[in-house]
This record gives sequence, structure tokens and C-alpha cells, in this order.
Amino acid sequence: MATYGELSPAVSVSEYDRASLVPSIVHIGVGGFHRAHLATYVNEFCATGHRDWAILGVGLLAGDVLMADALVPQNGLYTLIERGPSSTRVEVIGSIIDYLHVHEQPSLLVDRIADPQTQIVSLTITEGGYPIDDATGAYAPDSPNAGPTSTFALIAKGLEARRSGPGAPITILSCDNIMSNGKVTKTATLGAAGAQGQELVDWISEAVSFPNSMVDRITPQTVDSDREWLSATHGFEDQWPVVTEPFRQWVIEDDFAGARPPLEELDENVIITDDVEPYEFMKLRLLNAGHSCLAYLAALDGIVTVHAAMAEPAISRYLDAFLHLEAKPVLPDVEGIDIDKYIASLVERFANPQIGDQIARLCLDGTAKFPKFLLPTVRARVAGDGPVALSALALAAWCDYLNGRNHLGEPIQLAEDPLLDEATEFARSSLLDPKSFLEFRAVFGTDLPRSTRLAEAFGRSLTKLRSEGIRAAIGDAIAETASVHATPRP
Repeated sequence: MATYGELSPAVSVSEYDRASLVPSIVHIGVGGFHRAHLATYVNEFCATGHRDWAILGVGLLAGDVLMADALVPQNGLYTLIERGPSSTRVEVIGSIIDYLHVHEQPSLLVDRIADPQTQIVSLTITEGGYPIDDATGAYAPDSPNAGPTSTFALIAKGLEARRSGPGAPITILSCDNIMSNGKVTKTATLGAAGAQGQELVDWISEAVSFPNSMVDRITPQTVDSDREWLSATHGFEDQWPVVTEPFRQWVIEDDFAGARPPLEELDENVIITDDVEPYEFMKLRLLNAGHSCLAYLAALDGIVTVHAAMAEPAISRYLDAFLHLEAKPVLPDVEGIDIDKYIASLVERFANPQIGDQIARLCLDGTAKFPKFLLPTVRARVAGDGPVALSALALAAWCDYLNGRNHLGEPIQLAEDPLLDEATEFARSSLLDPKSFLEFRAVFGTDLPRSTRLAEAFGRSLTKLRSEGIRAAIGDAIAETASVHATPRP
């Protein structure tokens, strides 16, 4: 990567002394979202004169060698490409001052967690990276994410080394799209710590905090054309730039065991609060659920980007109806937020043609995303005798997608999913009995398969999708949900 002095004047560079920064944040799971969100906030924080906060990036997985190969030769520097509908901003981010790929040397992570200068261990390990039973919320020791070299096993070892050494308090901060992500992180950490002994469990309860947080910034996967654009327009190479949108938001529970960076000084969209839950409901059930709901319909229609899906009138109408008629009515009030304006902003963000967000990205990990993003709305609607037709259509589209062929007759390269084999088995069973897909208990639990209304709505949608296509199924689902809203309650 070019040096600061060689960069084009069109590139924004924060010229602080990186050698003076303290890597007090150890971040596990350095991907696009982390570099578009937490790392950019910290970059701006460093630029204001703070030197006590910088990031040590950590990769645990074998595949994280790719990030090491990109970041290490660039001394942790990377380019943020912020694309709005009518303008693009390019900035070099310097807040990641080191990167460790610890797949073969996990003790390196243990040592950094134990280091007293580490104040925060933050995480972006995806929704499926937590060894938690979705149905019970309990630690799942048999989960693939609970092995001896898993994220939480190593965090527990690091905390034991910290307890036995300096004993300094520390904060574990999840930045993943999970409801009550702090609570989930605490459950996973305590579950893994149990293998280390009761003394560690007791110490964690006293000296470690797990604040909930809500994170929001659309960040598509980097593709070769992004690298080529950067080289052609700005004259320098970056092995792994990050493309993102101008919007960003971070709501954080004010529950830090040690020091806390005053990030709210930087941006009105950073909110420090005692209650993150309403913001989590809003974001997960609207933005994340909206993404998942449109993704499989778009994939079946042969659409490859989100903005192209939003340009398709039927899909755009479907998303608007889902957000307003099924998701919004079961949301709590959110202080300082107008939900209708938030929904309107989501529609604009999804339709941003400069982002190029990939439908295939949104189709990743359906078995982990639907239980966290959509099914809470479904359960609330079932419990309140409300409409579920639009949610059922999203699930039906996922089921149809899993059979591996879109409605143009073309094969679909199914997105990665930890339970993909199981999911495709249930999808195949639906060819004989549409409602059998809902017996996929790892996703739907034991309660939803017993809902007659959901089963009937799902069966109708799946049959309609397969017999008459996407637009007919969307039209029926919108009409069904709208009719329920139009019918006065007794």
C-alpha cells in the first residue's frame, strides 16, 4: 500500500502517530463489518488526540490467514470506501495497529487477554459463532463452537490467566447481530469458563462485564472490482479495502468493567444508554429481518444485488408491507426514534445503487439468522393472533431456494450455512409435504410447528411460489395481511 505521502489528495488520512497508540482493544473476527464500524470509530477517536485506544486484530480460523496476508504487509492500514447515492468518500484507516493470526498459536490470544493494558475484548464472529441453544438460551457444550480451541474456550483461558495474574477488570463486547448480545456472550463465556473451575466463574461474575450493543452499517463483501476501482481512480493498491454506506449507528449499554472510550463524543449516532433492548428490537426485526426476507425471493428471481431487488416493484412492495404491517406493530417504543422514518431510511439505504450489496451475502447462515431476526416477530404475531402471511412467504422462499434452482431454471450456488445439509433435507421433504419444512426444529423450535395459522400460511405461500411464481405469491401474501389490518377487531 502507498505511504501517506504518496496518497492522492482525494484520500482522507488521519495523520496521528500510530506508534504512540496503546492496543487496548483486542478484536476477534476482523472482517468487513468490524473495519467499517468499530475500527472507523476508533480511528476518529485517535484522530481527536486520544492515544489510549487502538485495536489489535485477531484471527482464529484457518481461513483468517487471508486477512493476515492482506493486513500485515500493509501494517494494519486499509481503505474505507464510503459510497452514498451521489458521492463517494475514500479514507485510510489506521486504528488497527497489529494483526495476529493465532490459528496455530492460540496462546498468543490468551496472553493478550491476560495483558493488563487490554481493556476490551470485542467480537464479530457472526450470528452462528455462539455456542448457545437458540430455543433455551443456554450454553450448548456440544456445539461445534464450544471446542477446546473455540473463541469462548480461548476467552475463558485468557480470563483465567488474567485472574491469576493482574486480576484487572475487563469488558467483553459483542458487535454481532444478536438480540441481547451481551447476555448471550456472558452465557457462552461462563459456560466455557466452567471447564476452568468455579473460581474463574466467580471472578468473571465480579470483574468482567458484557454490555449489550446494537450495531448498524450495511457492509457488502469486497470484490475484485472494488480493488480495481481504487487502483484506477486513486492510484494505489489495497489488498482488502472495505466498501460501506454513509449511515452508521452504535447503541451501547453503559456497563464497562474498566475504562470506556467516550465514543459518544464523536457522533450523534453513538448512543450510550442503560437500555439497549428497544434499539435491538428495532434494528434486528426491521433491517436484519428485512434483508433476510427479501434475499431469498430475490435469489429465486435471479437477482444478484440488493438495489436491483429494490428496483423490482413486487419485491419492493413486499418489503414495505412486511416492515409496516407485520414487523412494526409488535415493536416496543424506541426513545428518540420515529419508526416510520426509520423504515423509510431503510428503504433508501437498501436501494442505494452505489453499494452493490450482494444477495448471496444476505443468504449466508439462514439457519442462524431467521431464528434471531424473523421468528421473534412470527412468535409475537402468533401469540397476538396477528397476520403472518408475509413472514411465512419469506420462509417459503428460503425453503424453495434450498432446493438449488431459481425460477429461471438456473442452478443456485447455495450460500454457506452451518446446518446446510440438514436444511436441504427438510427442503426436499417439502416437495411431498410443504408443511414438513416447519419440522426443522433446530430453526423453528417445538412451538412454531404447532401453529396452525403459520403452517397454513407457509403451505399456501410455498405452493403458490412453486405453481405460479414469485409475483403471484407476493400479491396473495400482501392481500392476506392487508385484509387482516383492514378488518375491525371485535
